[in-house]
Amino acid sequence: MITIDEMNIILDEIAADFPEDIFKELNGGVSLLDEVKRNEKDTGGRLYILGEYHRNQMGRYIVLYYGSLCAVYGNISKERYRKHLKDVLAHELTHHWESLAGERDLEIKDEINMDKYLRGDK
Repeated sequence: MITIDEMNIILDEIAADFPEDIFKELNGGVSLLDEVKRNEKDTGGRLYILGEYHRNQMGRYIVLYYGSLCAVYGNISKERYRKHLKDVLAHELTHHWESLAGERDLEIKDEINMDKYLRGDK
């Protein structure tokens, strides 16, 4: 299994591959926390939160959850983790850019997909 230190290194490498401007006004940066985070709306406890974009009194920042990523992806290669981490980071950065633009398209799409999942729709 990949360690949190290894995942942090991979995440730093991925972030370095993005254009610097994409992190504009992301004053809290990107963090990788050790914890497992589950979606509170899913009473079955099957849905993990892999990452979140935050905008609050602390500023704008992205958090990814090492424990959740390991729970979902298990024991896969570092290269496969790299792909999944890049996807999660790109998703959260999209939330950031939409927030800067005053848009909520991805947030709305995420809510619709969550509601469909909780209703059992495919």
